[in-house]
Amino acid sequence: MLYAILCYNDENAVATWTRQEDDACMARLAQVEEAMAQKGKLGPVVRLQPTTSATTLRKSGGDAMILDGPFAETKEQFLGFFVADCETLEEAHDFARDLAVANPGTGAYEIRPLAIYKPERFGS
Repeated sequence: MLYAILCYNDENAVATWTRQEDDACMARLAQVEEAMAQKGKLGPVVRLQPTTSATTLRKSGGDAMILDGPFAETKEQFLGFFVADCETLEEAHDFARDLAVANPGTGAYEIRPLAIYKPERFGS
């Protein structure tokens, strides 16, 4: 089953990291990613740009409205995601735990099963 591991953190805190701190974190995460990639279990890995560059299409039953900014105002923002092909939920949890060790501090990893609605687009 495919799982999305959604990355949440305070983007203002992450933005204060020095280039060296960010590079070091990305290097640690790359080691965790490589372990899953070597097993053929890692799909796309995405780092979202800051919420200041986001727009939201809000539907309210009438006309849709495009608004500046992210979907919700919260302390933690959705910063990116991994897609992993895991045999079990426990394997997805293990991957998220490894990511958390590589990227210590605050934040969260949300693990969500994925359903592919157009598998023909992925050559499956």
